[in-house]
Amino acid sequence: MLRMKRPGARFVLEEAHDADIGQNSVQRYSLQNNDNFVLAADGNSLELVLDKELDREKQKEINLLLTALDGGSPQRSGTVVIHVTVLDANDNAPVFSQAIYKASLPENSPLDTVVVTVSATDADEGVNGDVTYDFGHVSDEVKKVFSIDRKSGQIKVNGDIDFEAVTTYDLRIKAKDGLGLSSYTKVIIDIVDVNDNIPAIYVKSLSNPIPENVPPGTEVGIINVQDGDSDNNQQVRCSLQQGVPFKLVPSIKNYFSLVSTGQLDREVVSDYNITITATDEGSPPLSSSKSVQLSVADINDNPPVFEEESYSAYVSENNKAGSTLCSVAARDPDWRQNGTVIYSLLAGEVNGAPVSSYVSVNGDTGVIHAVRSFDYEQLRSFKVQVMARDNGSPPLSSNVTVSVFISDVNDNAPQILYPAPEGNSFMTELVPKAAHGGSLVSKVIAVDADSGQNAWLSYQIVKSTDPGLFTIGVHSGEIRTQRDISESDSMKQNLIVSVKDNGQPSLSATCSMYLLISDNLAEVPELKDISYDEKNSKLTSYLIIALVSVSTFFLTFIIIILGVRFCRRRKPRLLFDGAVAIPSAYLPPNYADVDGTGTLRSTYNYDAYLTTGSRTSDFKFLHIILCKFRNSKPTRPHFPTITNSVAIMI
Repeated sequence: MLRMKRPGARFVLEEAHDADIGQNSVQRYSLQNNDNFVLAADGNSLELVLDKELDREKQKEINLLLTALDGGSPQRSGTVVIHVTVLDANDNAPVFSQAIYKASLPENSPLDTVVVTVSATDADEGVNGDVTYDFGHVSDEVKKVFSIDRKSGQIKVNGDIDFEAVTTYDLRIKAKDGLGLSSYTKVIIDIVDVNDNIPAIYVKSLSNPIPENVPPGTEVGIINVQDGDSDNNQQVRCSLQQGVPFKLVPSIKNYFSLVSTGQLDREVVSDYNITITATDEGSPPLSSSKSVQLSVADINDNPPVFEEESYSAYVSENNKAGSTLCSVAARDPDWRQNGTVIYSLLAGEVNGAPVSSYVSVNGDTGVIHAVRSFDYEQLRSFKVQVMARDNGSPPLSSNVTVSVFISDVNDNAPQILYPAPEGNSFMTELVPKAAHGGSLVSKVIAVDADSGQNAWLSYQIVKSTDPGLFTIGVHSGEIRTQRDISESDSMKQNLIVSVKDNGQPSLSATCSMYLLISDNLAEVPELKDISYDEKNSKLTSYLIIALVSVSTFFLTFIIIILGVRFCRRRKPRLLFDGAVAIPSAYLPPNYADVDGTGTLRSTYNYDAYLTTGSRTSDFKFLHIILCKFRNSKPTRPHFPTITNSVAIMI
């Protein structure tokens, strides 16, 4: 048995034995031809010399035929077979089945997944042929991801496989036999991408806020989308939710422009929450969303708008200066200074005076105040223009009309036109003795400068010489007899009439009416004491009448006749109602017509008796028409000329 030796190695052989001697003994040796050994013989030894290395992996055993020859004749020989067993020497390194191993591995593969199995063989046997596997020169990171079975050569997953981290692994694998001979191979592992990354959305540029007057098609932002996967898994589509005036326009790779598609209006929508959705083309597809807050900047594009088309203010006359009339309000949907409203009065005139002398407006609140006290009898209503202006640049404005209505206050007492106020003249009316009950004997005429119910007048006799003889119409002021005149009635009758309006509180005025019950002037006594004290008794009245002489009566009568004719020719002439003389100078100016007052609107026929006699000789001597006073420009009432009537004036 021989182990592998180097060429020249010698193995001593035992010599052959021949019984003969001399020339007949063993003279020489011969060795059968072979590839590995030669025979070396000298007189002292016989050696088998290794001429060429043995290779057990090619020939495990060698049989050599050794022949010994003697020198006799005939020559004799002897043979022996040398059986050479070639023992194994660790002269062969392991050999891999492939010079390069390649494998594909999906990312995210579970642990212990077999990636590839390497295999190496060793021609040696026994311990020399036992092969073990291990990593060659690899990093610690690789050893965290992969492991190798030393016996089987299986490479397994030992950690997380992420295509986005490493796409290819190049591993060096070593195979080693029992006595240390080794060889190497390369394992290339390609990581296969799996669609495990959602698209990432980045806002690279955004105009925020954006003016509301930007035209459609304006770029307001740039969006970048990235996906860590590859191929189709990396292809991404982007979209926006419905209902927003924006769209995404593709730009360069993975970039999109956010563009406006319609007119923006901050007053309608001031902020947009835009949701961008990115979806890849993997299987199954993955998607992600990102919200972008976009504010709309205000532009002064809205003028102030009043809450009402027009305003009405009501104020009672005699108001205090500075009192509040009403408040106007305008809204501007713009923002900050563009929506700040300032109020002011537009220039104008009221009755020839600047409107600012009547009212003022608070620039901040829109509250309108009275600058002065108003008088309903002079001004019943007026209008002003209020402007609302914002603080934008340029400012915008709008106007509204404010109508101010002045309501009446009962601040004017009734004014009696007839009979004339005491101290101006003294007037007495004659009442025929034959007057029946219900006959019209006189009328109290009064007006009130107020209006409405403040000018509704009522008449009442508050004091009279004979309370049961005369009555007065509550609303007409007509004085009539309540019964027939009798002989026992006092000739001189004094009535005190109160005229009261219907205001709250009511105001009133009083007048005295003097009546003489007589059929002719001859019976009339001296009139200088006609304004008697009502406390005197009837007897005193009769004595006074008896003392009036006939001469005094005629003289007085002549004076009266002359006076009446003289007054007819003068202007202003005296106004007569029956036997009533109403000087036109007593008509007050600026009396307005008031419907329903009954003071100056009716046409009257006064019945009176001038002389004694038959009741059938009645003579209607007066038709008086009272005029209406309109628009604070009264028309002076004209009365028909009275003939055959008597007015006694002192």
